[in-house]
Amino acid sequence: MYAIISTGGKQYRASVGDMIDVEKIEGGVGDEVILSDPLFVMDENGSAKIGAPSVEGASVVCTIVKQDRNPKVIVFTSKRRKRYQRKIGHRQHYTRLRVEAINVS
Repeated sequence: MYAIISTGGKQYRASVGDMIDVEKIEGGVGDEVILSDPLFVMDENGSAKIGAPSVEGASVVCTIVKQDRNPKVIVFTSKRRKRYQRKIGHRQHYTRLRVEAINVS
């Protein structure tokens, strides 16, 4: 059984027991997060439920495992012949989730 979920403007495939890294979700380590609008759900017997835009009555229950930041990305900008150079670093926040259950009513 798996589900396609949407959070933070991105889509993820989630099965029970999977660890997924998503855009930052508020909460502490150990908190339970319910993603209530899955886009697609596939049952164990192979029947698919496709949402328009989401599957009614379905939800994905996750637990926050970690709140962290990705490795630094260096952004370097320069303008030729003008002696202009700028170096900036960026670290994006993310949340690691463990999928506990996929509920379909």
